[in-house]
Amino acid sequence: MTTQKTTARKAMPDFDRPLVTVDVVIFTVVDEQLKVLLVRRPESATEPFPGRWALPGGFIDVTRDTSLFDCAMRKLGEKTGFTTPYLEQLGSWGSATRDPRGWCATHVYFALVPPLEDGEAAGSAASEWVEVDAALRKRLAFDHADILAAAVERLRGKVEYTSLPAFLLPEPFTLPQLQRTYEIVLGRPLDKSAFRKRMLDAQFLVEEGSISGVAGRAAMGYRIGDRDRAAVFPRTFRSFEVQSLQE
Repeated sequence: MTTQKTTARKAMPDFDRPLVTVDVVIFTVVDEQLKVLLVRRPESATEPFPGRWALPGGFIDVTRDTSLFDCAMRKLGEKTGFTTPYLEQLGSWGSATRDPRGWCATHVYFALVPPLEDGEAAGSAASEWVEVDAALRKRLAFDHADILAAAVERLRGKVEYTSLPAFLLPEPFTLPQLQRTYEIVLGRPLDKSAFRKRMLDAQFLVEEGSISGVAGRAAMGYRIGDRDRAAVFPRTFRSFEVQSLQE
């Protein structure tokens, strides 16, 4: 047994290892605005970027995190209280200069969550939901401004041809509520009849019965049938709008 352990130790690569973290860009829709969760860095002078706003995340815990996804889910739960949102890997960033503590690589996920009842983030008094365009103008810690910009671009690009905004709503929801969420994320209005046809034809929604809709009027409520993946549409909203203008 001792010989095996000694051999294993000798087999370990002999080179410096980078710092490895996971960051999560967490989106929600609150007060008719697309918002992202930011956390305030500690004020201690020994911490990088003291007092600066940053994306939530942290170092991988090898005793608890069996994968990057597990680490992202843990960070998401710690910051928002959600355990079953939509979570997708965005990409990886790494360099010798992004963290003053040493060579650092971060693996980034983005998450879509419905708003908490009080509109606030759970788990940290130093957390705040910030409107996306305002967040993009902040001097964020590390390279988080670049990461946030990439996440916003990915989200808005995929919303053009997927059902992603449905993950931003508490269930059950109505089709008008879903359309409004699409419009908030995309930043433009959508045709009501075309939107309704596209949502129902995609068959990713499950009827939940009548619920209170706009102005208290009864409307059909829906939930997402498969929360493991977003539905993909055959055409983007933009291409459909262009075709409608040409006809």
